[in-house]
Amino acid sequence: MAEKPDAPSCARNREPILRVLQRHFADRRKVLEIGSGTGQHAVFFAAELPHLIWQASDRLENLAGIQAWLDEAALGNTPAATKFDVGGAWPAGRFDAVFSANTLHIMSWPEVGRLFAGLPGVMADDFTLVIYGPFNYDGRYTSESNAAFDAWLKQGGAQQGLRDFDAVDALAAQAGLKLIADCPMPSNNRCLVWHRAAMSAA
Repeated sequence: MAEKPDAPSCARNREPILRVLQRHFADRRKVLEIGSGTGQHAVFFAAELPHLIWQASDRLENLAGIQAWLDEAALGNTPAATKFDVGGAWPAGRFDAVFSANTLHIMSWPEVGRLFAGLPGVMADDFTLVIYGPFNYDGRYTSESNAAFDAWLKQGGAQQGLRDFDAVDALAAQAGLKLIADCPMPSNNRCLVWHRAAMSAA
């Protein structure tokens, strides 16, 4: 078995995120997690929300670590982690929810665009999207710590950085999604929730 990676931030933010998911994923059935990272969120949320099938996904280099967490937890609602890159093929099938945490500021802006452009290809008719992470509002940082974090990200790659809420919301709207909640979270993060309701039969 591969060594399990560990991100301390997952243990710190999982409970606040769970409270959002308990509300907005209560009637969901099949979730695609984009950018599962270490896999810690996947096993925690799948255990706390056993009515969900939780499909973890990430780039190939992260799959072994994610799978180590999944294997140890041995939950019945976590299929094997699947390879996913916004620049490549998307997972097959339809999902009625997508969750992603701390990914948009790591992707380049064109990659963020490809993520939202690809969502309609996996969305069920009735669909919910939850994105967790730090965001700017009206082109401004919401805290000094977010400004420092953004500067640190850009040192690692000019393509990285905090995204502006309005720009992200515009991409969501293009994908047919409507914002239904913007939840403040600890450490100056947000949980943004979008929804597309199923069309009524004519």
